[in-house]
Amino acid sequence: MPGEVSSWARHAAALLLVSTLWGCSHVPWEEPPPAVDTRHIDDTVRLAMAATSARGLAVSVVDDGQVVFTQAYGVRNASGEPLQVDTVMYGASLTKAAFGYLVMQLVEEGRLGLDVPIASYLKQPLPSYASPDIVRRYSAFAGLANDERWRRLTARILLTHSGGFANFYFLEPDRQLRIHFEPGSRYAHSGDGLILLQFVLEQGLGLDVGAEMQRRLFAPNGMTRTSLIWRPDFRPNLADGFTLDGRPEPHDERSRVRASGSMDTSIADMGRLAASYVRGDGLSAAARAELIKSHLTITTGSQFPSLQPLPATPRFQALSAGLGVIAFKGPQGAGFFKGGHNDSTANMWVCVEAKRRCVVILSNDVRAEPTFPALVRSILGETGLPWAWEYGGMRFWYPTR
Repeated sequence: MPGEVSSWARHAAALLLVSTLWGCSHVPWEEPPPAVDTRHIDDTVRLAMAATSARGLAVSVVDDGQVVFTQAYGVRNASGEPLQVDTVMYGASLTKAAFGYLVMQLVEEGRLGLDVPIASYLKQPLPSYASPDIVRRYSAFAGLANDERWRRLTARILLTHSGGFANFYFLEPDRQLRIHFEPGSRYAHSGDGLILLQFVLEQGLGLDVGAEMQRRLFAPNGMTRTSLIWRPDFRPNLADGFTLDGRPEPHDERSRVRASGSMDTSIADMGRLAASYVRGDGLSAAARAELIKSHLTITTGSQFPSLQPLPATPRFQALSAGLGVIAFKGPQGAGFFKGGHNDSTANMWVCVEAKRRCVVILSNDVRAEPTFPALVRSILGETGLPWAWEYGGMRFWYPTR
């Protein structure tokens, strides 16, 4: 109605006048909320830790390719010493994402081909090599002696967990590597696939993978508290872990570089790596896109067990293997994630591509894991990440205030 429009216009003008006068007063101006919501992280994390009895948890947030928030909560050990942003924590399988980043740099330099068979880089057949596992002192590769399908393996196949292996060779009855399906045909999580690619880089290209990661990724990003092998200077500020029953577990001082999961890091360092990764530092735009594009559709009902039967109909849509990460599509568009887990560790790295936004969560208490969906959602909003695939039948935590 005309009278209602006139009334609304007068009200709007009055509000504009008040706003102008306020701008001239000494009332402090309040910053608009950030593009990602970091305002309630402290409260949400404390609720999550109280609900699950988790002893330590750390969070870093990236927006538009820059770190905008980093904080640590709780304790780093049974003595109650505080978890800090530079406390060294176990990176677990986040190592795989960092390794994929390294591999893509080598690909762009022409030193490695994503689709070149690994046999092209080795001086002798893979089954004839001694195992890189110096502890057990026998060749896990010998199990491939009668299976020529190993010659079809490529960097792309190994980084997308489609080499046909179990998670680790020591899970096999005879502790020998086996190929269980046609390489490249389906997803089956395998730490050994990445360790095999590491072996190819070391034996075939003569690289020290730990040193290359330090030179190409860690040092340029100021990641002074990160390494793929144990460093004694970590000990004064080191996180032990806590198991499902709350039992403390000493930090494992890993003596060998393993591309599948030997990385020690801190939440401050992981935030820097996440920012560098989404910016694509050291890569062309095309090479950066290669890291997180859909290379192989994932049809398994969950991430584990690795060699599970495939369902008749895929349970999760738009879920695929990237190079060391898992790619997905949701309401905010394309994204990717990588988790990391052992009996006393729970980690998660989630990014949304559209605005180069990420959340990294490191916890030295595995009991924190059910809170990750709510923590990520509270910061990034609904991403569409298929948490039920990552964690199987886990019951998740939802905050109540």
